Amino acid sequence: MQVREAMHTGVTWVGPHTSINELARKMRDEDIGAIPIGENDRLIGMVTDRDIALRGLADGRDAQALTARDVMTSPIIYCRTDEEIGDAVRIMEDKAIRRLPVINEQKRLVGMLALGDIADCAPRDMSAEVMQAVSAHHA
Repeated sequence: MQVREAMHTGVTWVGPHTSINELARKMRDEDIGAIPIGENDRLIGMVTDRDIALRGLADGRDAQALTARDVMTSPIIYCRTDEEIGDAVRIMEDKAIRRLPVINEQKRLVGMLALGDIADCAPRDMSAEVMQAVSAHHA
């Protein structure tokens, strides 16, 4: 199975100067946990709800002044629509990430592949393997 068959579509990115307040509202309103960040027609990072909490708020920084660039994870890790789902799973396991932006042949963001997508379509052993790898406690 290819990534295009498992991913969910309708993903958009926001610019690096987007406030973390706006990011949090977007996450709440769309019931999502991660937002890709783009600049000059290229993906440059990803902000998760955890990034906002740990990189933005935990150290007492001024939330009103923080932007996506201040808290995003970079460089961005992604997969392609024509990759096999097993290859995407290996990326997620190796990098311990729960969500992968998906790009097409023209290097355009076309979707997101999340753990839930894999659980819905991949064999049970593959789903269990990736879940265990990305959910492992840090030493």
